[in-house]
Amino acid sequence: MIRNQWYAVLPSKAVKKGGILSARRLGIDLAFFRTEDGIPGCVADQCTHRGAALSKGKVKGGCIKCPFHGLEFETDGRCRFIPANGISSKEDISRYNVRHYPVREANGILCIWYGDNDLAAGEPPFFGGYIDDTYAYSEIEDHWNSHYSRSIENQLDVVHLPFVHYNTIGKGNKTLVNGPKVIVEGISITTSANNAVDSGQKPKSAEECHINPTFVQFKFPNIWMNNISEKIKVMIYFAPVDNENTILYIRFYCKLSKIRIFNKIVAYFGKFGNRMIERQDKRVVETQIPGASALKSDEKLIPGDRPVVEYRRIREALKREAGQM
Repeated sequence: MIRNQWYAVLPSKAVKKGGILSARRLGIDLAFFRTEDGIPGCVADQCTHRGAALSKGKVKGGCIKCPFHGLEFETDGRCRFIPANGISSKEDISRYNVRHYPVREANGILCIWYGDNDLAAGEPPFFGGYIDDTYAYSEIEDHWNSHYSRSIENQLDVVHLPFVHYNTIGKGNKTLVNGPKVIVEGISITTSANNAVDSGQKPKSAEECHINPTFVQFKFPNIWMNNISEKIKVMIYFAPVDNENTILYIRFYCKLSKIRIFNKIVAYFGKFGNRMIERQDKRVVETQIPGASALKSDEKLIPGDRPVVEYRRIREALKREAGQM
């Protein structure tokens, strides 16, 4: 995982007011909870007192309460109360504080900061210039037995389309890869397929290609969008479970009509198309070796892999910046 990043990890609706959800993310067992006022929190799912799972407890007075001995922890991990010590106790109980992960919530997504909490700043990345509240959307999730980097690279791969998706989005036997054109802006990668039927012509260079109206964009560390048209988008956030598992949360956004209920119906049925396509990918991606990708590897890449190379290059640069290399 890349440290010091905001990771989209759960849909907001997964954690109800006054509720707790146990979830493994970023290789860590976490307890997500929401206070009675709707404020989300995320802490390590282990009480500092005797190691019980906090996710088995309850929410009380804005705190998550341990099921074993009743210790109470605020959304920032501070231990507020130890019942056995009594309400009149003046003891400093800061040593019982539990590890917490800063939370940001927007666009119906819960994001957590992974890394040095003192460096947590700003808002998580999103596609605000393309997606807003005027769109209706449906969402599905699927568990892939693959490292999140492999799952992400698949969505930047233009070479696989006529093979993996031969009867869906890759119809037409366009096996020749022109370019592809890739635009890198900060931690954002934009590319599009410009494939053609192979009639013996020489592939066009990236410089000869352009970004099509139907394009894909990825923003580090883990969100991706397919701009199918001005009124139809598909978005995925790849929630890393651990080094071998990823949960894909896949959204179909629609704004075909001024009638919202119509857009909701289209979005509802759109998710079934999303599932069909991602299952085609899943069957292959789960077989890739090694699990995690790397800029320097034994893979023999080709010119059509340029978006994947850019992803790996930026990922390693961010890890180096975070002191991981």
